[in-house]
Amino acid sequence: MTKHLVLGNGESRAWFNPSEKKIVTNDVITWGCNAIYRDGDVNNLVAIDHGIQQEIYDSGYHKWNQCWFADWNILPASVVDGLLMTADFAEDFVHKSKKVTDQCVIAGADPKLRAEKIKSATEQFPNLDMKDLQIKMGKDVGVWITYVNEDDNIKNIDFPKKWSAGNTAIHLACQQGAKEVYLLGFDLSSPNKLINNIYKGSEYYFPEDARGFTPVSWMNQMGTVFNEFPDTKFYWVGREEDGVFSEKNIRYLTKEELCDILNIQ
Repeated sequence: MTKHLVLGNGESRAWFNPSEKKIVTNDVITWGCNAIYRDGDVNNLVAIDHGIQQEIYDSGYHKWNQCWFADWNILPASVVDGLLMTADFAEDFVHKSKKVTDQCVIAGADPKLRAEKIKSATEQFPNLDMKDLQIKMGKDVGVWITYVNEDDNIKNIDFPKKWSAGNTAIHLACQQGAKEVYLLGFDLSSPNKLINNIYKGSEYYFPEDARGFTPVSWMNQMGTVFNEFPDTKFYWVGREEDGVFSEKNIRYLTKEELCDILNIQ
C-alpha cells in the first residue's frame, strides 16, 4: 500500500530536509508546501500564496517536478496591458515573472481594498495589535503576473479553495487515493506565541517577530479531511493525543516511529 508523507513547514519538521534525508521505502509519495522547494525536491509541491507561486515558477522547479497551485487560471497575455491601465496599480504593487510568453496567470489583492479592510477591522476591534494586523493583511497585496507555458507541470487546485497549503496537500493526497497519510510539521499555531514556521523572516513569509494565528480554521480544515476520508489512516508526527480530534482514523507518532515505518535515513 502506497504511503503519503505530507510535509508542513512547522518547526517540528526542521530535522527533515528533503535534500538530506533519504526515504528508503519505495512506496512513499511526498507532498510539500511553498518554500520547501528551496531545500530539495518533493513528488508534489503545493502553493497557495501568489508571491511564492511566482518565485517557484521563476526558479524553474515546475519543469521537473509536479506542482499544484491555487487560482492557477491561464489567460492570454494580451489582457495584461488593459488590466494594468484599468486597475491603476502603483509600480511597487505590480510583480511580473522573469520571462514573457503569450499566456499568463494573474492573481493578487487590490492594495486599496486591503487598506480599507484594515481600517475597518481596527475601527471594529480597537484592541487589535495594529502592527501585527498590517503585517498579516498586507501579505500578497498587489497584482502578480506570471507568464506561463502549455507544458508546465502545474495543476490548478479545483478543491479545496482558500485552505492553508498544508491542509490542501493532505486533501489532495486523499483525492489521489491515499490510504495512509503521515503528517510532519503540522504544529498548528497560537496568537500567544511567535509565528511557527521554518521559513519565517524570508521572502514571502511573515517576519520572525510576527505573532502566530488562532488555529481554529486550520483545525476545522483538518477535521473536514479526517471525516471526509474515514477509510484513510492519518498518522500525526510530533503531536501527542490531546482530545482535540475524536476521529478514530488518527494515530499519533514520534519522530523515531516515523523513521522506522518509512525507513528514513
